[in-house]
Amino acid sequence: MQWETVIGLEVHSQLSTKTKIFSGASTAFGAEPNRQACQVDLALPGVLPVLNKGAVERAIKFGLAIGAKLNRTNIFDRKNYFYPDLPKGYQISQFTLPIVEAGELTVQVGEGDKAVAKTVRITRAHLEEDAGKSLHEDFHGMTGIDLNRAGTPLLEIVSEPDMRSAKEAVAYAKALHTLVTWIGICDGNMQEGSFRVDANVSVRPLGQAEYGTRREIKNLNSFKFLEQAINYEVRWQIEQIEDGHQIQQATVLFDPDTGETRVMRTKEDAHDYRYFPDPDLLPVKLEEDWIEQVRATLPELPQQKQARYQADLGLSAYDASVLTSGKWTADYFEEMLASAGESQAKACANWVTGGLAAYLNQMANSPDQCLVTPGQAAGVVRRVADGTINGKIAKEIFDALWKGEGMDADQIIEAKGLKQVSDAGAIELIIDDVLAANAKSVEEFRSGKEKAFNALVGQVMKASKGKANPAQVNELLKKKLGAG
Repeated sequence: MQWETVIGLEVHSQLSTKTKIFSGASTAFGAEPNRQACQVDLALPGVLPVLNKGAVERAIKFGLAIGAKLNRTNIFDRKNYFYPDLPKGYQISQFTLPIVEAGELTVQVGEGDKAVAKTVRITRAHLEEDAGKSLHEDFHGMTGIDLNRAGTPLLEIVSEPDMRSAKEAVAYAKALHTLVTWIGICDGNMQEGSFRVDANVSVRPLGQAEYGTRREIKNLNSFKFLEQAINYEVRWQIEQIEDGHQIQQATVLFDPDTGETRVMRTKEDAHDYRYFPDPDLLPVKLEEDWIEQVRATLPELPQQKQARYQADLGLSAYDASVLTSGKWTADYFEEMLASAGESQAKACANWVTGGLAAYLNQMANSPDQCLVTPGQAAGVVRRVADGTINGKIAKEIFDALWKGEGMDADQIIEAKGLKQVSDAGAIELIIDDVLAANAKSVEEFRSGKEKAFNALVGQVMKASKGKANPAQVNELLKKKLGAG
């Protein structure tokens, strides 16, 4: 039997406010346990929540960015459950009337020419408070409770079950991560828990309309784990069904060490939480003037930039997608392009998506630690374009810039004597020497072996220390060999 995978994601995005959603306690990461939990967070008797306006504005911003419906009136509800890290015995969330509904996000799945667009519908995005954290280590067999996170503002973003593979889910999660960091509502730090993904996974026979029973994989904090967890869960569910077992709805955890999921608890339904409107919080009213003020703060969005890069700069859909995978990358490219000129858009794109990315990965540097400025990189691109250097020498100059060996490309070219040799007479002399020293390769080429020509080109470039103009080398060498 052929099976179809069905995936929906619930993403908890921590909003970038300095204080919590219903109290004035700090949201800064890394404090000692329970140092950032005030009376409201601890649910002491008589305290009342006060809504953080900044959290609401960030939710509005997200709704506008995905073209969603903003509920002009939205309310907070109490989600009732009992757990040690939830002092009130309920979580303040939004259930009946969330602030954001019915948006969508289009993502690129795959790479290069094989990339295809996929639109994922977003059911809703609602505001809620985070719970505390249970710590199970170094407590002599006991569990410690840290309430620093209690009350931290979250925007829970719930998709429709539109994804059909782990790769599609990862592409959507990455695009969502890019968007929330791009518009400045979340720092996106997955290691610190600022962006956490829950994956609802089920399988069904191919062609069946009815969904299978889903299991929810909780708290995935990396894209790698998201893909691994979904792939394992899909295999496990198919094996269970084919062996005659029924899938039971459950919440499961992914263990990165074993690569397996394990049941945490059987899954509750909405009625189990006994949702009801929170009597301590008034309905939130979104006035049109307020929405327009927030709209005015939105930057050009990733998809808008992608369309502009393709239409105005002639870049491929894949290049445009990579360049807009993060705001830092797009800003770097645009600053580089402003210096190099729009005629060099493709060359600038190649540097940002290729050379720069490789340097950052190799050095394990975050983008803000990049050692080559956009202006310096543009200087190298300009010198390739005007024929001063070739592509091989460009890489050498980038290395030198990265090591701080010069302020710009021209200084390094001058200091190291890297200017490209374009004098036909000088190149012909080098070619003559190479042909004389490589009679066997000449004979192989004349007998029909094309690879021998490439070997001769390589010898000429080596003899010129990489400085010869490659186009001229090819042209003059063909003439010398009678193949021009």
